[in-house]
Amino acid sequence: DIGDFVGLEGKVFRTKTGELTLQVQKFCLLGKSLRPLPEKWHGLTDIEIRYRQRYLDLIANPKVKEVFLTRALVIQKIREFFNRRGFCEVETPMLHPIPGGATAKPFRTHHNTLDMKLFLRVAPELYLKRLVIGGLERIFEINRSFRNEGISTFHNPEFTMLEFYQSYATYIEMMEMTEELLCSMVKEIHGGLRLAYQGKEIDFSTPWRRMRFKDSLVEIGKLDPMILKDPSKAIEVAKGVGLELKKGTSHGRVLADLFKERVEPNLLEPTFITHYPTEVSPLSRRNEKDPDVVDRFELFMAGREIANGFSELNDPLDQRERFLQQLKEKTEEGDSSLFFDEDFLHALEFGMPPTAGEGIGIDRWVMLLTDSPSIRDVIFFPLLRLEK
Repeated sequence: DIGDFVGLEGKVFRTKTGELTLQVQKFCLLGKSLRPLPEKWHGLTDIEIRYRQRYLDLIANPKVKEVFLTRALVIQKIREFFNRRGFCEVETPMLHPIPGGATAKPFRTHHNTLDMKLFLRVAPELYLKRLVIGGLERIFEINRSFRNEGISTFHNPEFTMLEFYQSYATYIEMMEMTEELLCSMVKEIHGGLRLAYQGKEIDFSTPWRRMRFKDSLVEIGKLDPMILKDPSKAIEVAKGVGLELKKGTSHGRVLADLFKERVEPNLLEPTFITHYPTEVSPLSRRNEKDPDVVDRFELFMAGREIANGFSELNDPLDQRERFLQQLKEKTEEGDSSLFFDEDFLHALEFGMPPTAGEGIGIDRWVMLLTDSPSIRDVIFFPLLRLEK
């Protein structure tokens, strides 16, 4: 039957037409298929079955296998890139006593023996910084993280991130390194610096566009410049475009929400948005010329965020103050998902060298490289609702 695995033994010869042929002398059944495989010529088209039964998807659709081979190549190239530059690959915990490094809601679990509440990793950032404090000046981690939030074509509760840190570097060097890393993979996989994503061509020629956060709201978002200085005007405009704001939302957060609504979808070509408000960047170093913004960037392409990096805040007093302010704001908004990491502050008080770090979403990056419309297309077994 179709799907059976058979073993054959015999003599190999060529026919008069030159075709390589086996004269079978012994036959045995290696594995029996009890279910019919998808029809050969039409493949497997039911999207729900494709995700739930990825093994059938891989059998029926050769292009799916190519997507995951590309994903494996991306991981390989990342490791080669950082190994050549003297970075040390590290592993940090996936079970955290306090969720940190991002403001997303965590998954909760419990350790029976220790009778201890734990959280699945939201981000590895604070543990990686502890290693920098300990003297590891160049480190990277390819990590699995978990966020107990919505599912969409660009969001899966379990996802893969690359995070890397370099002492005595700044966010500017992180941008340059990102250009080099991502362009090298585009060249390797597509043979040049252009690729098509969902019918739109993206040009990766460097240098990539750089634009300040506030400038992007006016130039790309076409928003009233008054929102940059007048918090009440920003709230008025945000409500006017249909945004729902929580009570006590800061001016910087309102601007960030407007950015996501009006600017982000329009960033097709690779673009670094820089100088974010300090209010929405609690782990980033303040800009020396303008303390209201930080030395931070986010990388966007195809209308989505791909990377986030910044010069790290290494002042323990400023960090404590910003943690407390962030906790206050979240409490006023009715959000209890944020925790205060006293242990990280304790580590920071021993001194951390000037450092820059960055996180890149590997799943989203593979989506772009393989022209995949959904994040589920680049994860072998994405999370799905239970079948009824």
